[in-house]
Amino acid sequence: MNQKIESLNHDDEAGNPAGGSVRGVGIIIDWQNGPLGRGDARQLPNGAFVEGVIAAAIQRIEYYQASKFKSRENAIALTHLETALLWLGKRTADREARAVEGTHQK
Repeated sequence: MNQKIESLNHDDEAGNPAGGSVRGVGIIIDWQNGPLGRGDARQLPNGAFVEGVIAAAIQRIEYYQASKFKSRENAIALTHLETALLWLGKRTADREARAVEGTHQK
């Protein structure tokens, strides 16, 4: 299935990711705009993170797997989505260990 997706990605003055959006049939995503900060300066999210979108896709395929639409292909897709979350989680853990998670520092 080739669904038409329209996306806008924004950068701030320093070239850092600064939100954006994705639109398609049944899909409206507004991405997080800016870092959340650290410690007492930490803010609540103002948009979606890739991890949340992947988690939503996992939930839906798991729903299919619990139905008559269970398939090997769904199982493989789940494995790859779960692997994506694993690697994104590792990236976050590494950034947290370096005390740069929640910032635009590398």
